[in-house]
Amino acid sequence: MILVKSNMNTTKYRQNIIFEFRRLKEQAEGAFDQVEDADFHKCLSGNDNSIAIIVKHMSGNMRSRWRDFLTADGEKEDRYRDTEFEIIDSDSRNGLMRRWEEGWKLLFDTLENLNDGDITATVRIRHEPFLVTEAIHRQLTHYASHVGQIILLAKHFAGDNWKTLSVAKGKSEAFNANPAGYLDKNS
Repeated sequence: MILVKSNMNTTKYRQNIIFEFRRLKEQAEGAFDQVEDADFHKCLSGNDNSIAIIVKHMSGNMRSRWRDFLTADGEKEDRYRDTEFEIIDSDSRNGLMRRWEEGWKLLFDTLENLNDGDITATVRIRHEPFLVTEAIHRQLTHYASHVGQIILLAKHFAGDNWKTLSVAKGKSEAFNANPAGYLDKNS
């Protein structure tokens, strides 16, 4: 459990958590950029999720969790979670990416508008109470696991054309010696 002290700097907390969510979004989008449309919808095997399915699921989750975050249960009645794991004909890459952007906009708008009193409030997800900070961290870890899946799939499909989203293997010393220079050369 995360304990929140009354003297917590809400602004710094919000800035940090928004930074971490933005970083996850950027990593996923860096992976999307390296995947052809056909691979975006491809599963490695019958029961696996494609990148498209993960995007659809994350978008549905964000819409449910972040809409009316402080006032309604995070599992909305109009969410049909099981359908997030089914791709239908109208689930084009562009359409899924629009949902992706809408979900992230809800998340960032919600986080940017939290105030000191909101941070210590209690919200519900599936009728279970969570401190706001607990609910936020729950979503951060949930999205991080899915972004990891997206990166793994994208890396698999890109093969030798993959461009790392982090410090490349064998390049840690170069990065540590000059992080800014390394990033400039390798971005």
